[in-house]
Amino acid sequence: MIDDFVRDLTAGIADTGVKAAFLKCAIEAKGLTPGVERIARAVAQAHVRTGAPITVHTNAVAQSGLIALDLFAKEGVDLRKVVVGHAGDSNDLDYLMRLADTGAILGMDRFGLDAYNPTEQRVATIAALCRRGYADRMVLSHDTACFMDYFGGAWEETRRTLAPNWRYDHLHDDVLAALRDSGVTDDQIEQMLVFNPERYFT
Repeated sequence: MIDDFVRDLTAGIADTGVKAAFLKCAIEAKGLTPGVERIARAVAQAHVRTGAPITVHTNAVAQSGLIALDLFAKEGVDLRKVVVGHAGDSNDLDYLMRLADTGAILGMDRFGLDAYNPTEQRVATIAALCRRGYADRMVLSHDTACFMDYFGGAWEETRRTLAPNWRYDHLHDDVLAALRDSGVTDDQIEQMLVFNPERYFT
């Protein structure tokens, strides 16, 4: 599996010639089940061989980001090249700072999915972290898509009904203004939207 990941990163996926840009795995509420651990360790070792960045899907309620970063650190991963996906589902500043203090990047990445965490609370949490000096360890996003087969053919209708703000323009049209109103500076916003992603990919 490690060789497969490395090949996708360095030579290209299958015969397309298109190289993967980063590695992705998931550690959910059940933690390191045998299959999950095998994949996470393979992702870590592919990173060690190539330097490719990692994004890990986590469960904020179970605080599985801590499990992920602990495993990656033991495998020799540069935690500055790890985005802890869905960290923004949590408003627990202690948990979030523990993640960020490792050097990892917090994925504040589900704006519009208010069922997990309302936008107002997400904004307040990011503003609080910015005040504490963590703007250099957060990235902002929405985790939406133009289509998801999870909802069958009713994707757009379902999205409009259950999560009307879960769309591409919510971040720029609504969230950035709310962050500024909460005291987040333009420099901090640029840090989260431009410089942190740039550092992650280089």
